[in-house]
Amino acid sequence: MNVIVAVDQNWAIGKGGDQLIYLSEDLKRFKALTMGHPVILGRKTLATFPGGRPLKGRRNLILSRDPSFSPEGGEVYPGVEELLAQAPEDSFVIGGASVYQALLSRCDIAYVTKIQREFPADCWFPNLDEDPAWEQTEESEPLEQDGVVYTYVTYRRR
Repeated sequence: MNVIVAVDQNWAIGKGGDQLIYLSEDLKRFKALTMGHPVILGRKTLATFPGGRPLKGRRNLILSRDPSFSPEGGEVYPGVEELLAQAPEDSFVIGGASVYQALLSRCDIAYVTKIQREFPADCWFPNLDEDPAWEQTEESEPLEQDGVVYTYVTYRRR
């Protein structure tokens, strides 16, 4: 499986149930990488999507302990093991924090957008630069939007 995430310079990923910042080119990259692949996400992450609806062009595998939760166009699983039994190898884990935490150890490639700024945050992604299980294999040239500099970094499990 793969993981895709945008982090600030402290590996923060969100605040108040939403992303730290929306970068238009990063959203296009996210769509290009995940289109046609299953995405794995939590119920709260789904709520941040337009209309709270699953992403089009992708099989949406949603983790939720709420038995009454059944969004149109999404598959809901009550736990990680049930989800993993149905998740193909080419799935992308797309958040939020608890889903990343539960599934990062099952991922082999991490696509990380590193934002060169610090944001107020209340959830973080593990720092892959400090994790000996991961190695950086690619890094883009710096990109910029509205004064915010960021790079795309790919990590692979050792």
